Amino acid sequence: MTALHRGAANDVTSTERLGPLGFGAAPIGNLYRPVSDEDASAALEAAWEGGIRYYDTAPHYGLGLSERRLGAFLRGRPRDEVVVSTKVGRVLEPNPDFAGGDDLADAYAVPNDLVRRFDPSEAGIRRSIEDSLERLGLDRIDIAYLHDPDVYDLDQGLAEGLPALARLRDEGVVGAIGIGTNDADAAARAVREGDLDLVMIAGRYTLLEQPALDDLLPLCEARGVGVVAAAPYNSGLLATDTPADGARYDYAEAPGDVLERARRLAEACRARGVSLPVAALRFPLRHPAVRTVVVGSARASSVRENAARLAVEVPEGLWTDLRDEGLIP
Repeated sequence: MTALHRGAANDVTSTERLGPLGFGAAPIGNLYRPVSDEDASAALEAAWEGGIRYYDTAPHYGLGLSERRLGAFLRGRPRDEVVVSTKVGRVLEPNPDFAGGDDLADAYAVPNDLVRRFDPSEAGIRRSIEDSLERLGLDRIDIAYLHDPDVYDLDQGLAEGLPALARLRDEGVVGAIGIGTNDADAAARAVREGDLDLVMIAGRYTLLEQPALDDLLPLCEARGVGVVAAAPYNSGLLATDTPADGARYDYAEAPGDVLERARRLAEACRARGVSLPVAALRFPLRHPAVRTVVVGSARASSVRENAARLAVEVPEGLWTDLRDEGLIP
């Protein structure tokens, strides 16, 4: 295993270091479908060419495939220009029952020759960081998030995982620490109980829905904890100008009422001459606690499109219209 590197601490939590747009590397871990090495590399290259320097991955994404592909891409690039985050709490181990199957039950089109084991203990987290360094081929992790402890055992995850991450940060093994989750209440509890630098909240502060606004975002703002708003398209529902039947929401087909709300948002955006995906990308960045928005794609064309969308000016009147129609707070 790779020896844990000391001296990694640096100011990686500022808006300046993260940039307004980050690359989410779940899709290059074969999320939902097989992705070739060439296509994954092309998506990463498009992100780099578009000025993106923050890359987020996790062992969970394709049972390590995402980390390996990201590491291969970053090899030879200036390390000090890049901010890399990965996640802890799930340790990968050989699957004793592997019989040539796949991991699609967990949404990844990869062989299920490994299994995930929840382990938020200090030993488990140190092992997870070591394994991630090995897969990434890096000497340090800039940001480490405790990944989805609410899916397993939130009490144990926070009680064991957050102090362990704080010790790793104090030792300089990682530069910054946080929690990564889809649950705004779990994230708010982590902010209260831990000493976090960042929160990555996926899908809960978007143009479509804002439960993070009730408690999490005000708490982060008061405590100086930065927010990384991930999945601003809610798994794809807001990624097109006209949300279609069968569009994904939270990794599954969108329910009828959610689809209808997305279509109302699209209609209001059209009335102001704004593309729905443009508004979806820009909306989270309006909150002072949000440092960056992270979007994932395994298609180079989509990565370039997202970078272009972020550069589009949105008239202030759109947000007024959406508030007046009760579509945003």
